Amino acid sequence: MLDLLNQHRTVRKYTDQKIDPELLTKLLESACRASNTGNMQAYSIIVTTDTEIKKQLAPAHFNQPMIAQAPVVLTFCADFNLFTKWCEQRQANPGYDNFQSFIASAIDTLLAAQTFCIAAESVGLGICYLGTTTYNAREIIDTLQLPKLVVPVTTITVGYPDGLPEQTDRLPLNAVVHTETYHEFSSNEIDAIYSEKEHSEFYKQFVLENQKETLAQVFTDIRYSKVNNEFFSDKFLTVLKEQGFLK
Repeated sequence: MLDLLNQHRTVRKYTDQKIDPELLTKLLESACRASNTGNMQAYSIIVTTDTEIKKQLAPAHFNQPMIAQAPVVLTFCADFNLFTKWCEQRQANPGYDNFQSFIASAIDTLLAAQTFCIAAESVGLGICYLGTTTYNAREIIDTLQLPKLVVPVTTITVGYPDGLPEQTDRLPLNAVVHTETYHEFSSNEIDAIYSEKEHSEFYKQFVLENQKETLAQVFTDIRYSKVNNEFFSDKFLTVLKEQGFLK
C-alpha cells in the first residue's frame, strides 16, 4: 500500500474504456467507509456520466478537457440536508445551519474523496482533483440541483489513464512535518526547502514562460493572485449564506 501511495500521479487524459458500474459501486462503498464526524456521514457524492450534464459542468471548471473526456465525474458535497431532515422527522431539533457544521462536513467530504481516490488507484484507475469546485460552486449547485445545506467541495475525474504522466514534485518532509511543536523557518532553511524546486529545469522554464523573475511571483501574480483569491472568497461565502451554512 505504501508503494501505491508513493506512486500517485495526477491523470488528466483517459482512454475510452468505461468503468464497470459494479466496480464503481465497490469504490464508492470503500469511500463511504472513511472516518467521519460522529458517524453522521454528512456528505453526498454526485456521480456524473451523462455527456450533456458533463458539458453543463465544464464551464464551472473553466472548461478543463478532462471533465468532458473522463468517463466519470464525481462531485463531493458537504451535506447536512439529509441528516437535518432525519432529525426533524424524529422530533429532534437540528442545529447544523452554521459554519462549524459546514467545516465538519467539508472535512468528512474530503476524507471520503481521498479514500475513493486511493481505492481507484489501487485497481488501475487514474484520478484528478479539480480545485475549481469552490470557485464556481453556485454554477455547480444549479447544474446538479443541490438543495439547501448542500455545497460542493471538490470534484474528481476518474478513468483509465491514457499514458502515465510524470510524478509532480513534492517538498522535502521537513517542510511540512514538525516535531512536538511548530518550527518557524529561518531564511536559510526556506532557501534550502525550495532549492530543488527552484533549480529544476521545469520550473525555470515555467518562470520564463510567465515572464517573471522568481517562481514565487508566478504563484502570487498569476496562478493564485490576491485579487482572484479575494474574489472567489467573496463568491464562496455568498454560496455558504445562500445554502444555509452562514447567517
